Order: sequence, then C-alpha cells, then structure tokens
Amino acid sequence: MFNILKSSILLLLFGTVFLVGCNGNEVNLIDGDKHITEEMDEVISDFIIQKYSSINSDIEKQFEVHKVYGTSESDGVLSVYMWSYYGGFNKSTGIENRAGHSLPAVIRLSKKGEKYSVIKYTEPHDGELYPSSLKKMFPEKYLKLVQQDTGNIEELQKEMDEKVKKWLEMQE
Repeated sequence: MFNILKSSILLLLFGTVFLVGCNGNEVNLIDGDKHITEEMDEVISDFIIQKYSSINSDIEKQFEVHKVYGTSESDGVLSVYMWSYYGGFNKSTGIENRAGHSLPAVIRLSKKGEKYSVIKYTEPHDGELYPSSLKKMFPEKYLKLVQQDTGNIEELQKEMDEKVKKWLEMQE
C-alpha cells in the first residue's frame, strides 16, 4: 500500500513538472531580422507612415526605418519586437526632420494568402507609465536592448538620411 501511494505521489509530481513545462506561455523567440522579408519590412513601414500621415499634413514625404530585435510566432501571428524611427520631410528643409518619433514598438503581422497585414501595433505609454508598459510589451532579453538603444539610434539615422537623400535627388 505504501509503495502504491509513493508511486502515485511520484507520478503526480512528474506530471505536474511536465505540465508546467508545457504550459504554452513560453515564447519561442527568434533573434534579429534575418527572417524578416522585404515585404514584411515594407508592410511595417507603410503601416506606421499611414498611421501618422494625417497628423502631419504639412509634410511632403514621410519615411520609417526600424531595427528588429527579434520575433515570435503564435497561432499564425508574427510579433515583431523593434525600434522604429519615423520622420516627415520637406524639399525646402532637406534632410532636416520636420516631424516624427523614435521609439520602441511591437507590431503583429498576419499572413493572408501571400500578403502580410498588421493586426496590432503597440507603442509604450509616456511618462511614469513608460517603464511598466515596456515590460508588458517586450520579452526580458529584448527589453535590455531597448533600454540600451534609448537615445542611441545612429544606424537608423544613417538609414533615414540615405532614404531622404534619394528622395531629394529624385525631386531635382
């Protein structure tokens, strides 16, 4: 009788450990942007530009560039953890940004047929809610990268400048 009880307890413990390990809450993260296609990049940039286009009506051209920290996929939805740099420009002011933002964001993409679409876009809250909203948005390993990149977007600035210069050259 004691051996049956002991075996049952042992089986219950192993079952509990197994179920906790397989609870589905674990996010399978893929670091970097190597698996992000050019189409996905375009969908992300187009969505952000469209989102802010009505706010910046006196802007001639808008651009968005982003740095992808990584992604996760669940039930056909791809979550992209990134830093976004958006800017609005006018020919008369050249590469001087007239409007825009630089911030961490999470965007969720869904694939329908051969096309991707944005189903959710999240930016952190301002002020004292900023740190807690970041913690809700990003997995721990990307949260550290976001904190390191705050105010440090030289590579994105170079990418933005290149896009704007190409646009300006086409306007001449």
